[in-house]
Amino acid sequence: MDIRDLHAQALLSTDRFVAAVGAGRWQAPTPCERWNVRQVVNHLVAGNLWVRELGAGRTIEDVGTELDGDLLGDDPAAAHAASVAAATGAFAAEDAMDRLWPLSYGERPGRVYARQRFVDVLLHGWDIGRALEPDPRLPAGLVDACLELFDSRPGMFAQWGFAEVAVEPGADPQTRLLALAGRRP
Repeated sequence: MDIRDLHAQALLSTDRFVAAVGAGRWQAPTPCERWNVRQVVNHLVAGNLWVRELGAGRTIEDVGTELDGDLLGDDPAAAHAASVAAATGAFAAEDAMDRLWPLSYGERPGRVYARQRFVDVLLHGWDIGRALEPDPRLPAGLVDACLELFDSRPGMFAQWGFAEVAVEPGADPQTRLLALAGRRP
C-alpha cells in the first residue's frame, strides 16, 4: 500500500465532490454535526495547507494562527483545488515519507502523517458528497485500502474519537467503512 498515492487519490476524489458544490449549497448541512459544506471544505483546505507548511520545514509554532479562520475566500472550489496541489506536492518530496514531521502529537514519519491525512480527506469527501446527494460513492480501491488500514490497526478509529455505528451483516465495504467512522450512509 503506497500511502502517498492513496492520499493523492483521496484528494482528487474529494475535489470532485467540492467542484460539484453549487453556489447555493455551501451552507448545506453535512453528516459532521458541527459543520456545513463550507466548513468541512475549509477544514480540508487548512489540513492541506498544514501539509505544505510542515513539508516546507516550518513548525507548528512558526505557522501559529496563519491557517485559522476562513481560507476559502470568494471561490471555495478554487481554494480547495490549490490546496490539493500544495499537499500533493509536499508529500511528493523524495524524503517526505521517511523524514520526521513536527505534528501536534509529536514528531512522526511522513507516512504516518500521510495516513492520517488520507483517512481525513477520504471521509470528509464523503461528508461533502452526502450533503449533495443521497448515496455518494467513494472509489472502491480507496475504500478497500482504508478498511485494510483499520483492519491492521484495530481501535484506530476509536483513538481518533469515532463512535462505531452498527451495520447489517454482509454490508458493502463503503457502508462498513462509514460505520467504523461513526457515519450512517
